[in-house]
Amino acid sequence: MSTPTHWDTAYAAGDTTRGWYQPQAARSVDMLDQLEVGTDASIVDIGAGASVLVDDLTALGFTDITCVDHSPVGLAIARERLGAAADSVTWIEADLRTWSPPREYDVWHDRAVLHFLLDDADVERYRATLLAGTHPGSVAIIGVFGPEGPQMCAGLPVRRYDVAMIDRLLGTEFERVSSNIADHVRPDGDTQQYLWTAARRR
Repeated sequence: MSTPTHWDTAYAAGDTTRGWYQPQAARSVDMLDQLEVGTDASIVDIGAGASVLVDDLTALGFTDITCVDHSPVGLAIARERLGAAADSVTWIEADLRTWSPPREYDVWHDRAVLHFLLDDADVERYRATLLAGTHPGSVAIIGVFGPEGPQMCAGLPVRRYDVAMIDRLLGTEFERVSSNIADHVRPDGDTQQYLWTAARRR
C-alpha cells in the first residue's frame, strides 16, 4: 500500500537512484509550453515528492507553485535542494485521497500518482479532488504508466492506463488536448512506458 512510511524509506535510500528519477522534468515543461501556460499561472504538483519539476519551474520564472505529497522525506529533499528559493514555494504534506484543495489552480500536474490508486473509490476521490482544485480554463497534465508499462513500481502494484481510461477519468468537464506514449529512461538504463495526457477544463 502507498503510505508515507513506504515513500519515506524509498526516498531515504537515495532519490537519484530510484526508477522514477529524472534530472530534468523536460516533458512536463514542454507540455506547459505547448499549452501556452504563462509564468504567472498557479501550478499544483500532485505527488511532488523530491521531483525536480519545482526546480525547473522556479528557474523559468514561475512564482505560484504548490507541491503536495504525503512523504515528508521527499518534500524535504526538494526543499533542501532548492535552497533559498524554497521559501517562495507552498509545501503541503497531505495524502491526496483525503486532501481538500484550499484553492483552485490554473495547472494540475501529476506525474505518477494516479497509477498507484488501485481502488476505484480512490480513483473517484482523485477525480473529485481534480475538479475541486481546478476551474474552467485550467489545464491538467497527467502522466501514468501506459498499456505496456510496468505492473510494479517502487515495490508497489500499479494500474496501467490507456487513453479511454483517462477520458473516463476526465469526464465531460475536461477536453483532452493531446495524449502520447513516451518511454521514461530509468537511472539503470531500463525504460518504462508512460501515457501523457494534457486536457483543458471546460
